[in-house]
Order: sequence, then structure tokens, then C-alpha cells
Amino acid sequence: MKTYILSLLLLITQVNFAQNEFNYSLELNPVTINGLPGLHSFAFGQSDGKWLIIGGRLDGLHARQPFNAFPASNNNSSLYVVDKMTQQSWSVSLSSLPTGIREQLQSTNMNFYQDGDTLYIIGGYAFSVSANDHITFDKLTAIDVPNLINAIINNLPITNYFKQISNTIFAVTGGQLGKINTTFYLVGGHRFDGRYNPMGNPTFTQTYTNQIRKFTIDNSGTQLSFSLIEQITDPIHLHRRDYNLVPQVFPDGELGYTISSGVFQINQDLPFLYPVDVKASGHVPQTSFNQYLSNYHSGSVGLFQAESNTMHNLFFGGMSQYYYNGTTLVQDNLVPFVKTISRVTREANGNLTEYKLPVEMPLLNGAGAEFIPNLSLPRFSNEVIKLDDIVDDEFIIGHLVGGISSSSLNPFSVNQTNTTSANPTVYEVKLIKEPSMSIPVQNSQNPISFTIAPNPIKGSELEMEFEVPYEADLSYFITSLDGKILSEGEITDFHSGKNTMQFVLPQKMTATFILTLVFDNKFYSSQKIMVE
Repeated sequence: MKTYILSLLLLITQVNFAQNEFNYSLELNPVTINGLPGLHSFAFGQSDGKWLIIGGRLDGLHARQPFNAFPASNNNSSLYVVDKMTQQSWSVSLSSLPTGIREQLQSTNMNFYQDGDTLYIIGGYAFSVSANDHITFDKLTAIDVPNLINAIINNLPITNYFKQISNTIFAVTGGQLGKINTTFYLVGGHRFDGRYNPMGNPTFTQTYTNQIRKFTIDNSGTQLSFSLIEQITDPIHLHRRDYNLVPQVFPDGELGYTISSGVFQINQDLPFLYPVDVKASGHVPQTSFNQYLSNYHSGSVGLFQAESNTMHNLFFGGMSQYYYNGTTLVQDNLVPFVKTISRVTREANGNLTEYKLPVEMPLLNGAGAEFIPNLSLPRFSNEVIKLDDIVDDEFIIGHLVGGISSSSLNPFSVNQTNTTSANPTVYEVKLIKEPSMSIPVQNSQNPISFTIAPNPIKGSELEMEFEVPYEADLSYFITSLDGKILSEGEITDFHSGKNTMQFVLPQKMTATFILTLVFDNKFYSSQKIMVE
């Protein structure tokens, strides 16, 4: 009995420690910015406490009908400057800019990154008058943020503060742009040309990049240029768009990023649930962990606690395949709008855990919003906030700007996208140092694993042992190291528990390859297999 009580006390202590290691409560305070319309899926830069907002859309969720999806009339065709302290805004039309710049900068889901005073914008999707079609723009544009902000506020000409070049490598929308050391990383996304069509009818062409495209940019002269370093292709783990790329401090102190969730899986119209770490040395799928509470692009921020070597990632609302109804985790494969504010914490040993915060978004909103960080706080070069260096008990970590608001969970599935809108409210996000209980998400660890013996292999057969907790769909992909899918299929002759089977390869393999199992359309497991 004493042993049982001691074990129970230890368990309670561990759970409380896990829930309370992030000893902050979160507060959202609405702020009204005069003259700023509702926007979502835009790009932003900032300088001297002022924000520069570019592109995105003025309407809500896109319609189902191709003729009515992404109308040009709801493109954001103005540049906005916001002074959050005075709650003022200024705007200027894009109409004075050259055609290539004007058309790109009124697009949606551009890839962007601010490097010093320069905001780099890549790609984006919108109707192009010059192409007479909806296209993904093949442009890289550099913007002088402080001088453009000054020109807009003072009603001066703006044309001198832009440079632009074209290359098919930049024809990407719905990805993310980051920077590690001196190298830019264009991560994921897709090229989408033509009219959106949910039924897959031939009104468009779509190609996922399945890549991390690494390059440097030379912005020193009058002409912008770039040098391509490497294109890393992974058709399984990098087949993603409309996700969050959250800057990270990894346990060894290395700076990089984490790809959080995103859509769509190769053979299912469902989100990926596991994250992928992006480092200078390569990308690492974290398939042992699933993130359930945030699956589409939304506002997000990275926070680091040096004393415990712990990385916290916060996600604000948006759309998710899972949400809580009270204490019950609900799965909805329509991927509804949610109010959830969640946290994914990476501990010093690398373990990942997801938590539901007690505070929620005020409405079903946050999808396509941006978190604009408070640059006056101590932070790393990739904008991860240094929590331990902040002495105040209450502090503003940034602002949540724009996004889509919905009056129902699934307006798209019932053809009621007209009930959604772009949110004009800005939320000040404050952290308060005080104990705060968060709910850890259960069953977020991957229950499947498999082994190959021997490895390296000979011939076209291998012996595979794997374990699954219940019966569900089990599929596989075989990919080459250079990113080609060599084979895919279903595994049907298995049962719950431990299984041993002879796996016959579709062809004799002559080089190292990767075998990936996908269980229940949510759990992935990959292994590199050597060939003698």
C-alpha cells in the first residue's frame, strides 16, 4: 500500500511539473487600429515600433465555386503602416508601382522574411491581369522597410524602395521563408496556377515543391541577385503547405526552425500531425510525436527558457483536425475552425509534449493571422524570445493581427464561406508570471515502430517486424535518397499487436532507400535501409 501511495504521489508530482513548467498565464487584449481593414494571409515587416502590412485578402475563407474563389476585387491592393502605440494607420495604393511588383504584392500566402531593414517576399497567389489568370508569382522582391514606412506616412513617392527579380524557383505559395546563418530557406509550399476547384476538376495545375530550397541573396547593388546553394527533396515529409514555421533554439543551442503540421498528406486530404525540424545540417522528421491542436497556418511564437533549456511554441486558434469539447478530445476530419490556444514544449532531452492552455481565442478565428513579435524584448537572432532575460512580471510578447473569423466550425463543407470574414481586430498578447495549469494532450506519442533485419539487405526481400495498437489502415512508401517515390501501397495482412512478415520489394534495390509506414492516416515511421 505504501509503495502504491508513493508511486501515485510521484505521478502527481510529475504531471504537475509537466503542466507547470511554463509558469505564465496568457492574456489577449483587443486593440482597435483606426483605418486598418480586416486582412488575412498577408506579409509584414516592422521598424521603429511600426508595422508594414502587405498583400493578403480582405474577404474570408475562399468559396467552393471556381468562378467565385479568390476574386481580384478582394485582393489587398494597398500598403498599410500601423503605429500600434497611437493606434493609427496610413495607407497607399500599389498602383504607382511597376506591373510585376504591383501584381505580386497584392497576392495571398506569400513567403516572407525580414533581414535587418529589408523585407524579402517570394511568390504568392492571386489573379494577374498581365497573365489573365490566377497564378503563383515567380518573383523575389526586396523592400526597404524603414524608408518605405516613412514615405507612406509622409505621402511621398514609394517606387525607389523596391527591387525585384524573377525565377521559377520562386514560384511558391503557402510555404515559409526563413534564414539560418547567411542562408535563406524556402520551405515547402506549392505552385498553384488557375482557378481553385475543390472537386479536382481541371481548372488548375498544382505541384508541391516537396523541398527546402537554400540560397543566398545579394541586395548590395541596384540589381537584386541570388545564388542557389541546394534543393533538398523529400516527397514524404516535406509535402506541406499552409503550416507554421516556428523559429527554434534546439537543446544543443543550435538555432533553426520547426515545421508545425500543415497539409495535405500524399494519399489523404488530412493534415500532417508530426513536426519536422529544420537545421543547417538538414531536416529531421519528429515522427515519434503528433501535434493535434493546431494544423493550419495561424499566429505562432517561440519562447526559450535557458535555465531549464526548454523551448515553448505557442499557437493561436486557426483550424485543426482535433479540438477539446470539455475534457474530451474530438476528432473532426473536416478540420474545423477552433478557438484553441496551445503550446508545444521541447524539453532539454528533446521530448515534445503538447498542452491546451486554459485561455481560448475570443471567437473561431486565427487562421491566416500573423503574430508580430515585440522586438523590444530580449531575443535570439531568429526572434525566439529569451524568457529568462525578462525581469518584468507582466510583458507584451507581441500582437496577433488579422486572420479569418468564422461563425461556425465547418462553413466550407456546407457551402457557407460567406459567413466568414477577415478579422479587423488586433490582439495584444501579454504573458503574466504566475502558476498556470495547462492540459497535456494524451496519446500524442507515436504507438507504431518497425525494425528491419538484417540491415543492410540483399536481394528484393526483407524481414520486417512491426507493432500496432489496433487494426487500421497501414500503407507504405519507398523513396530514394534524392527524393523520388519508387513505390507505394497498402499492407493488409496484419493484426493488432506484434507482426512479423516478409516484405517483398517491387524491384531489386541497388542503393540505400527509405521505407515509411503510415498507420491510421496519422502516424508515420521512416527508416533508412542499406543495400549490400
